[in-house]
Formats: sequence, C-alpha cells, structure tokens
Amino acid sequence: MLDILFEDENLIIIDKPAGLLVHRTRQAFGENENALTMLRDQIGSWVSPVHRLDRATSGTLLFAKNPEILPELKVLFMNRVVEKTYLCIVRGIPETKEALIDHPLTSERSNKLQEAQTVYKVLAESEIPFNSTGRYPTSRYSLLEVDLLTGRTHQIRRHLAHIRHYIIGDKKHGDNKQNIFFERHFGLTNLLLHSWKMAFVLPLTREKISVTCPLPQHFSKTMQDLNWQSGKILMVES
Repeated sequence: MLDILFEDENLIIIDKPAGLLVHRTRQAFGENENALTMLRDQIGSWVSPVHRLDRATSGTLLFAKNPEILPELKVLFMNRVVEKTYLCIVRGIPETKEALIDHPLTSERSNKLQEAQTVYKVLAESEIPFNSTGRYPTSRYSLLEVDLLTGRTHQIRRHLAHIRHYIIGDKKHGDNKQNIFFERHFGLTNLLLHSWKMAFVLPLTREKISVTCPLPQHFSKTMQDLNWQSGKILMVES
C-alpha cells in the first residue's frame, strides 16, 4: 500500500519508497512491481507519472489522474516552475554553506552537454569518532537541503559528486569506501536522497499545491546515528 500525500479529482502525490521503480523499464524487464501499477490498482483508476524519481530515491512523486490534465502538469516541469526540494546526507562538510552548482551534464541519451543548476544549503554537520577511509581519526558528514533548478538524469548525485561531497549510499556516483563503512557500522543499504517537498500552482485554477513527505526509516535512523535530532532540524526549515 502506497502512502498518499495529496489527492484531488485531477492529480495524486504519493510517497515513493526507496527501491521502487516508477514504471516498467527495459533495464528491469520482468519486474512487475512498480509505483504506476501499484497506485493504479490501489485507487482503481487510470494514472500516469508526470515526472521521474530514481529507483533508489524516496519521496514525493506526482501522478495525473486523467489524460486531460497530464499535458498541463508536464508543462509545469518543462517550464521549471515546480519547486522540488530534496534532503541528502553527504561525505564531508562544504566550506560554502549555501551555493549554486552550475555545471553542465552530459545527456545519457544524446551524449550532448546540457545546462544543469543545483542549489544546496547545509542544514546540519556531524563529526563522528570513526575512521571511515583510513586517513583521519574522525569522519565528517553534512545534511543538505537541495533545490533543483533543472531536471537532468541523476543531477543531484552527479553535481554533489562533482564537488566531492558524495551522497552516502550512492553506488553509481558515490564513494564506495563510505558506502561500505555505513553498511558495516550502521546497517545502511539505501541511498540517502529523499524528495522532501514539492510545490506548484495549477495554471488554470491558480490553486497552490504544496506537500511535505516524511523521512523514510533508514534516513531517520542515519540522522540519529550521526547525532542529529531530525525533528528540531527539519522543523526550522519547514
């Protein structure tokens, strides 16, 4: 059963669990479980995803409930007027506490460079008495709030890897030593990237839609492992 964050006659926003595909893909041929079919069966009606989330990413995912509204919702994403805010836990502490990462990324389809902008803000810092890499007696980590200004494939993961603040649990763009450390010491097997908030205004009705998605259990546990009180930190940002 998928958790529904918002629903009206035209659209529905769910909390997508980490590890769940948005829809069937060629890469995962033969896997029947995905958010599209689960939601369709759960509410008993046609639905279509408006955007994508990586399989490993948890959080807000928007679906249209009828074909008529789908183009309108897709235009919002194309015009970059949807506010998408993520939370992630990364290796190290950025020197600049708030910054824009403006770094073009190569399209996986066309192999051409595309503009890509990501804004991050440091919400919390932690230094724990464990040697995670073999170089220092302690290890440092940060909780980041991230806003997407463009929507490229794996944009947040690739941009944070570009500035060498790898997301913990990222097996494709991350730091394998850190991933192994968190799995051995904290039992973490998930990517620590969560689609936390989504907000937009419907063009025809001017209705403001705004949702916040609770943290998944693995994310909350890691915050506790790093000595962060998630309630206090995120309450200030809400």
